[in-house]
Amino acid sequence: MAPDTGSMNLAAAVPDSRGLNLYRADPDLARLIGLYLPADLARHLAPHLDRLGALAGGVLDEWAGIADHHPPVLHHRDRRGADVQSVEKHPAYRRMEELAFGEYGLAALSHRGGVLGWSEPMPPIAKYLITYLFAQAEFGLLCPVSMTDSLTRTLRKFGDRDLVERHLPALTSQDLDQLAQGAMFMTEQGAGSDVGATAVTARPRPDGTWALHGEKWFCSNADADLAMVLARPEGAPPGLKGVGLFLLPRVLADGAPNAYRIVRLKDKLGTRSMASGEIRLDGAVAWAVGDLSAGFRQMADMINNSRLSNGVRAAGLMRRAATEALFVAHNRVAFGRKIADMPLMRRQLQKILVPAEQARSMMFQTADALRRADAGEAGAYALLRVLTPLIKFRACRDARKVAGDAMEVRGGCGYIEEFSDARILRDAHLGSIWEGTSNVVALDVLRAIDREGALDALGRLVRGLAVPGLPELVPALARAEALARRAGEDGGTASARQAASALYHVTSAAALAWEADRLDHPRRLALARLVLRHRVLPRDPLEADESDAADGVIYDPSDF
Repeated sequence: MAPDTGSMNLAAAVPDSRGLNLYRADPDLARLIGLYLPADLARHLAPHLDRLGALAGGVLDEWAGIADHHPPVLHHRDRRGADVQSVEKHPAYRRMEELAFGEYGLAALSHRGGVLGWSEPMPPIAKYLITYLFAQAEFGLLCPVSMTDSLTRTLRKFGDRDLVERHLPALTSQDLDQLAQGAMFMTEQGAGSDVGATAVTARPRPDGTWALHGEKWFCSNADADLAMVLARPEGAPPGLKGVGLFLLPRVLADGAPNAYRIVRLKDKLGTRSMASGEIRLDGAVAWAVGDLSAGFRQMADMINNSRLSNGVRAAGLMRRAATEALFVAHNRVAFGRKIADMPLMRRQLQKILVPAEQARSMMFQTADALRRADAGEAGAYALLRVLTPLIKFRACRDARKVAGDAMEVRGGCGYIEEFSDARILRDAHLGSIWEGTSNVVALDVLRAIDREGALDALGRLVRGLAVPGLPELVPALARAEALARRAGEDGGTASARQAASALYHVTSAAALAWEADRLDHPRRLALARLVLRHRVLPRDPLEADESDAADGVIYDPSDF
């Protein structure tokens, strides 16, 4: 039978990466893992990451597309007419839950041993590596995963011992029938970023629990088994000092539903696979967590963990976008040439790769700072407090542009929902909004500098990463530090975003250059130079610059 030449020509015209192993298609990742993880753990994780890379480029990506087109449905009554709410989720979403919570134990591996056959709890870098790969296929589910992990961390840190022992086994279970998923119910219509305006109230009950009343406006993973909730105890003062933290169960000990309702589910631009809703609390029973006069400070621990997760997921989205763009560019022929060989396309690919690689290096550096802070290392907490909002601020903003530019590489096919590009673009807009908008998070960078001495900690990190091959780095750091100090002065906060961007670019350039030096990897040094040239150092925007074409940051076709 003769081959269908029309089909072959179409395949060449519309390259399709379906089935590509996203771990293997990323030639730098394995080397970076060896740099940032202990050698024995890196070897242990390699086959698990390889398997996840195959899933992310194959069936996991298919499940994500199906779940995106079949969002959850809220039912207010059961089939007998009983007033029992439930959220119906597509089987494709359930399969992804089994993979994330079950097989890969993403919500458990930081809290106990035994996940993926490793005897001890794994360091944060391991968790974020798996998240980074998973996000390249599915973004929405990782919000419940992150919140479950973060709720567990916050509960262990601030909760009473009895409360921790009661809920820890279910929160860290890999058996979906036993698992308790977590959520964070914080946002109100009149108290979004202004948490001090929280209006939900808490009344003490005779048995030592509290009754919560009021409405929460944006609650992701709306049907979670447990949620951390901010509420104002009766008689508490206005403002942040009057806000307490409470643990809210979906179902009470006797099996009865708690006294709160999901009013409706949100019809969202992205992360459509995951249920976000509005909650009305009608005397819902909850337990106090920690010091009720320090509720927001305690919740901030959970928020910061979620912010870091948002930054990691943004890095994952950018990596998937870059992989798709590179695949198309190396496999699409136009005007008799591969489009990857055309100067303007190479410039566009560089603009996709540079922020993607910046975010990945910042992911590794921030995860390592989290490990050191949890171990009590001097200065590590201050470093973590500034790196977390930096990656959340800049990587999440960059993901929106990178996703759009990568869609353009594929052309018209990238705009239709049958490829991953459109879903990635929609999901990319989440990171700059949830857990603090860009303005709020940029101001948090200044807050970390003012309250934690974080600028000194960041300066020590960057100077420690500096290598001889990037002599412009230390002078650029000094200018970025001066800008950040000015932005923190009274009346100077209008420069907060500029200062946060400068610190992010200088830090990521340092990390890229350090990786290049440790791995003998010229491409990463070229990336660091591009970051400084285009994001930090003065340059004339009207001066023709052809030098980027020689920087060698575009992967060769042999890398695929």
